Parts: sequence; structure tokens; C-alpha cells
Amino acid sequence: MKNTIFSALFLLCAFTTSYLPSTTAVVDTDGDILQNPGTYFILSVFRPGGGVEFAATGNETCPLTVVQTLFGRGFPAILSSRLRIPFIGEGQLFSILFRIVPWCATTPSKWTIVEGLPESPAVKLTGYDNTVPGEFKIEKANPFHNDYTLLFCPAGEESKCGHIGIHFDDDGNRRLVVSEENILRVQFQKFGSSAPDEASLALKKHHVLSVSE
Repeated sequence: MKNTIFSALFLLCAFTTSYLPSTTAVVDTDGDILQNPGTYFILSVFRPGGGVEFAATGNETCPLTVVQTLFGRGFPAILSSRLRIPFIGEGQLFSILFRIVPWCATTPSKWTIVEGLPESPAVKLTGYDNTVPGEFKIEKANPFHNDYTLLFCPAGEESKCGHIGIHFDDDGNRRLVVSEENILRVQFQKFGSSAPDEASLALKKHHVLSVSE
């Protein structure tokens, strides 16, 4: 009995120590560890520039392109890892999907990477062909602040992860792409009851996804 209790305590300590905030944990703007799953605004560290949302770009008739807004917090995103742990840490693979789903799009509005586009591999919502299987991960960008970068890792090729950057198109859109140029540095802010104006309008117009969906 004592051996069983000792073993359980040892495993608990080892698990907890591996994910202390001072080592691999990712924290939000309140200093709390990112929850798995959790809903957050993904905000640019630099200004001008706000959060992220979806928009119709190019010849799209449905807003399937993930873009950075100039102002505001954008749309809330659900971060979810397949690992059965209650938080998301640095280097841990996870998926991203907007809590708001375009009325014309497939549910859920999961972030995917689409190849064969002029702007380089682009971050699009579910609905495109030529997608690259894979997941995202987070890396610390500044050792003195809670600033992070997002990376996309192709399935089975984690050594070939690429940063998420910004591509400025001719229409003034700030499209999210896989690129080592204009790398997007972000912070994570909890999604609360006080949503910004643009998110409030979107909640009325589009389908809203719960964290459990």
C-alpha cells in the first residue's frame, strides 16, 4: 500500500514539475496557464494590429481566410490539444478553431493550411482542398514578457514547423500565412462576457460554437 501511494505521488510530482509556468507553460495576459480546451483572443503584441478573425479575400464568396485585424480583439478562438492534460504548454501540438462559424461555412471553423496559393501556404478555415495535415504549437518569443509565436507543424514532420506570419495583400488584408517574414507575435487573452463590438455583431450573424463541440 505504501509503495502504491509513493509511486502515485512520484508520478504526480514529475508531471507537475514538467509543466510549471517557469518551464514550459504558456500563460495568458492575466498570468494564468492556458487551459485545454480554452477560449482566447489571439492578440498581436505590436500596434497597429489587433486580434484575428475571418474574412473573404480574393475570389472567395464565403469568409474563409484568417486575417489580422487593425483594431479590436477579433474573434475568440478555441485552443484544444489531443493530450489528456488540462493545459497547453510550449511545444505542445494543438488545433485552433474560431468559436464563431461563418453562416456559409462547414462546422467547425477549424484553422487549416492550404497549399498552392500565391501568398504562400495560407491559414484558411475548413472548406478548402489542398490542405496540409498538421497542428499548431506555441513558442516563447521574449524571455522577459508573455509574448509568443505560433507555428504550424505538418503531421509527422515536427522538425519542419514554420512560423505563422502576415502577408499584406493588394486589398489591404493582413492574411495569416506560414512564413518566416513578418512573423506574428501574440498574447492570449481570456474570452469573457464583455465581447468587443465586432465579435458581438458576429455572434448575432454567425453560428456560435461551444467549447465542448
